[in-house]
Amino acid sequence: MTLPDPDLLKQLPAPHPDQAPLPPAAGPAPGVRLLRGVPYAVPEGSRPLELDLWLPEGPAPLVLYIHGGAWRRGRRDDMGMRTRDWDPGPFTRLAAAGLAVACVDYRLSGEATFPAPLDDLRAALRWLALRSAELGIDTRRTVAWGESAGGHLAALLALTHPEPPLAGAVSWYGPSDLTTPRGGFRPDDASTPEALLLGAAPATVPALARAAGPLAQVHAAAPPFFLAHGTADTMVDSSHTEDLATALRAVGVPAELRLVSGADHGWYGASEAEVAAVFGASLEFVQGC
Repeated sequence: MTLPDPDLLKQLPAPHPDQAPLPPAAGPAPGVRLLRGVPYAVPEGSRPLELDLWLPEGPAPLVLYIHGGAWRRGRRDDMGMRTRDWDPGPFTRLAAAGLAVACVDYRLSGEATFPAPLDDLRAALRWLALRSAELGIDTRRTVAWGESAGGHLAALLALTHPEPPLAGAVSWYGPSDLTTPRGGFRPDDASTPEALLLGAAPATVPALARAAGPLAQVHAAAPPFFLAHGTADTMVDSSHTEDLATALRAVGVPAELRLVSGADHGWYGASEAEVAAVFGASLEFVQGC
């Protein structure tokens, strides 16, 4: 039997993300570079995970953006239905304001269960720190920003990532508690997005459900939070965000809470002015971190 040439075996895999060259940059706006589809990790047995980068003239603070989609679907460059038609788009606006943005893939619940998505975000932070000089970003000033399921992951990452600690978190209408009935959610239901994230009904895996809930991870050394939610949310009850703000404030963590009266999930039903105001307040928060 003929053995494969060792040099062939070395060259077959794609370059490791730690050393792979960066793709060519596009220019969506003056002074902003856009790098699409940059691999940052290849989990064993999984697809390569990629991120998109919006880069201003550096060195720039970093927004790690985490998309929503019930942990089951979604696109890394989507900030929700109310920003999809913006021109310029939300990430170009952040970069034009002097912030670098990394929109990250993470493994969805059909690919791997919790804590896989949280592990992926930590891997993205490691890669971004490793390549920070090349990219012109300051990862010591990183804010996690997410909407819906991404808001849940942004909050959890900010509360549990030990070193270096994040500078802040922005969570739009994200779940904070996977253990308590809220709105239409029941922890004994094995068909919910939360159950698919955990691999079982939350009530049957209480320790895992608690570990996956930002509310249970609140501590006094947490970074500041900006929390926003619609009061008429039919998918993630607004009590998730209100209780998280209360818990953070109780241990002395700055937590700005913005409730949008009458808005449903994804800012459905809110006016254009209200959506723009939440985005503007979130941007102002990040700039102050």
